Amino acid sequence: MGVTQDVAEADHTAVRVALWRALHVRADPPPHVLEDEIGLRLAGPDEGWRARPDMDVDATRRTRASIVARTRYVEDLVLERAVDQYVVLGAGLDTFAQRRGPELAAGRGLRVFEVDRPGPQAWKRRRLTDLGLGVPEWLRLVPVDFEGDWWGRLAEAGFDPGRPAVVASTGVTMYLTREANAATFRLVAGLAPGSTLVTTFLRPPQDVEPDQRPQLEAAVKGAKAAGTPFLSFFGPAEILALARASGFREARHVPVEELDRRYFRGRTDGVRPSRGEELMLAST
Repeated sequence: MGVTQDVAEADHTAVRVALWRALHVRADPPPHVLEDEIGLRLAGPDEGWRARPDMDVDATRRTRASIVARTRYVEDLVLERAVDQYVVLGAGLDTFAQRRGPELAAGRGLRVFEVDRPGPQAWKRRRLTDLGLGVPEWLRLVPVDFEGDWWGRLAEAGFDPGRPAVVASTGVTMYLTREANAATFRLVAGLAPGSTLVTTFLRPPQDVEPDQRPQLEAAVKGAKAAGTPFLSFFGPAEILALARASGFREARHVPVEELDRRYFRGRTDGVRPSRGEELMLAST
């Protein structure tokens, strides 16, 4: 979207994802995979936001299903793992800290580290304050230059690499080169035993369901036009090989069919995720 790191404004992609999560609640019938309208409050769009072309209820049905499925999967993982550190890379308008954080911080001392570029993160901090949500001590907002020593900044914020953690990277790998993705994987693979990386990856357009290809191709063109081109596509075998070569003890592809069975079983309304962006789970 071309936001420079010293400008405090929201990232357009992060806003779109937050609005899709809200649209799932407002446009899709229950049961809802995820109930999150806090992101909508943070984004603060105009009253006519649902009339935006990228919020078309029919055209985005499977896209928003994919968004809420990946979010729910990551959050379920954090709830299941007995860790007290959760790192969100490219956090955007993620709202786990507001929806689930207080309970987990009080119950097991969980600390949440949101890692993002300085400009969008400063904007989010201001919005959290304006809405009365605030930034509690257990929520660490870590502004970084992802081309610099962002790992060092994470440690400065109190992250302990010697203790197990869940590290989530959703909607990020496509914006990085393979070399940059491999560097991130190696860092996380060096964490304490019992740590987990959960990441999404974007399949090449030819691997996507035929009815979903036009939307992915449009996203590719839009990202390029915005100055944030997609740099990396992966097939499942490729990203698993990269994870294993980076030092992870185990790596597993989480296919869309697994998400479909887990969160969308029995639905007949067409709300189900696409295989365009899938998940990988890797453990140290």
